[in-house]
Amino acid sequence: MTFVIGAACVDVMDRACVDECPVDCIYVGERMAYINPEECIDCSACEPVCPVEAIATVEELTPEEAVFATENARFFTDVLPGRAEPLGTPGGAADLGTIGVDTPFVQTYVAS
Repeated sequence: MTFVIGAACVDVMDRACVDECPVDCIYVGERMAYINPEECIDCSACEPVCPVEAIATVEELTPEEAVFATENARFFTDVLPGRAEPLGTPGGAADLGTIGVDTPFVQTYVAS
């Protein structure tokens, strides 16, 4: 039951979830934050602190939000614009700081 950050986070970037995560698995792109599905321990600490309710489990996502499960994973597995290699599973977001790029989908995402 992996947690996913969805559309409500795009361009909000509150970061309360980042501060709350006990395993430091929430990484910050340019327009939104992403939960590393390999590092998340499913503790749910991030979910209640999100002021825009952008965090849900994969099972709770609406059909419109389901693409964000793919994009959260893609942030770590694909080569992102301006990067030479995939981010992978670095084992903690704090040491990396803001990544500063998003997946191509999120870069061009427009809320409906």
